[in-house]
Amino acid sequence: MNKIPFVAKPGSAVTVELPDWVTELVDWDQQYNTDDEKMALAIELSRQNVLRGTGGPFGTAIFDRASGRLLGVGVNRVVPLTNSTLHGETVAIMLAEKALGTFSLALDTGRELFTSCEPCAMCMGAVLWSGVNRLVCAGAAADARAIGFDEGPVFEQSYDYLRNAGIEVVRQFKRADAKAVLDYYKSSGGRIYNGKEA
Repeated sequence: MNKIPFVAKPGSAVTVELPDWVTELVDWDQQYNTDDEKMALAIELSRQNVLRGTGGPFGTAIFDRASGRLLGVGVNRVVPLTNSTLHGETVAIMLAEKALGTFSLALDTGRELFTSCEPCAMCMGAVLWSGVNRLVCAGAAADARAIGFDEGPVFEQSYDYLRNAGIEVVRQFKRADAKAVLDYYKSSGGRIYNGKEA
């Protein structure tokens, strides 16, 4: 009979934290006025996460649409924090909601999520549940798959579902810049983690 080596007990905690270098990179007082500025931040987060060896090649930034104020950022922290759910999108959503003291980012004036790659199946659901009303993606899911990541069951109908739920979707915005980070991650020996390894 196999024994389970560890069982999570009541009171157990899960850590969700950004690498220390994010403090140096992110200017929380800056106003982001254009999609170019917003996506540049998401892609730079992904690039620095790779260059500094603090996680996978994915970055996300969440903004208030009316003011251009930055509300939260995330980078992929799956391997360093031993948690398969800590993708860039989920980290950014969790930390933005924590900072704002709310379980939803929904607001009449709108909130938008910029991510360096089209979301995987899990993150697609997280975007829907987060309350943002605009999703802007850089790299294509095909770019992530090309280096070995399995993005799961995401289809054109998945994006239609978001649109029908009132979320504006923009895809492959600054794709070449994001793809360059993914390609560098692969060529530099970055770890591909898909839940199939122990």
